Amino acid sequence: MEEIADRLGVSRSTVSRLLQHARDIGLVEVRVASSPDEIAPLERRLSERWGIKVVVAAVPPGSGDEATLEHVAEMAARVIADAVTPESVIGVAWGSTMEAVSRHLPARATPGSTVVQLNGAGNFHTSGVPYASELLRRFGEAFGARIEQFPVPTFFDAAATRDAFWRERTTRRILALHARLDLAVFGIGSPFANTPGHVYQGGYLERSDYSQLRAERVVGDVATVFYRADGSFTGIPLNDRASGPSFAVLRRARRRVCVVSGAGKSPALGGALAAGLITDLIVDRDLALATLRSGR
Repeated sequence: MEEIADRLGVSRSTVSRLLQHARDIGLVEVRVASSPDEIAPLERRLSERWGIKVVVAAVPPGSGDEATLEHVAEMAARVIADAVTPESVIGVAWGSTMEAVSRHLPARATPGSTVVQLNGAGNFHTSGVPYASELLRRFGEAFGARIEQFPVPTFFDAAATRDAFWRERTTRRILALHARLDLAVFGIGSPFANTPGHVYQGGYLERSDYSQLRAERVVGDVATVFYRADGSFTGIPLNDRASGPSFAVLRRARRRVCVVSGAGKSPALGGALAAGLITDLIVDRDLALATLRSGR
């Protein structure tokens, strides 16, 4: 910045403000170049194994879980911004990972686009509206998109209650948007990971729910719909009460961008890959290696 200031004959603070403005509007990107000798083979092997696009984020050695997530989220934000087009319907699942991604989204106007919430955020402690609204607001502002919230519980008390809600016209309008997604963006939750996600820390599940998840050999969730290591998701009681889209609906989206970090999520990522939920994957190096070593 000092060299730029000297050449232009302006103050260093002026250069700093201009650079920040350029980053905010998506004109300038600052990134850490990774070693092709290390990253490219990982991306190629994962891509060939699963037939998907893979980006492995360069994370400095020794980074903790939070720093790793930030690096992956920043890389994912650029991938997502490149994938959004005018008139598109973008489905966003809330969670810790998507919250991080939302803070790094570059501005990119996409006239006529719509951002829709994929799963409800309410539980018996909170409506979840402020949390989900802020995340959606960032996506909407980044792309100049219309926002459609989904103000329903994350999990209903009974499957019959959810079925009744799903018959309401106001709910059917959101479900219709889910059915015609052009792009879905989501993280992966894991009920038994070392660093649980927001749904596992925010009072959304009770002790009996965890017992059910163990009994059904659940390894992860996408948009609060749970699945096993082989990618199957039927017969899991919680899914009958969940507000997230079924995998049949989710797979209709032409592009499905999954953002996930931390080697401990390897079993959950393997299950999501087996379910065919992912077309674009953004991960860190350690998770990429763990997934390849697992044989999944």
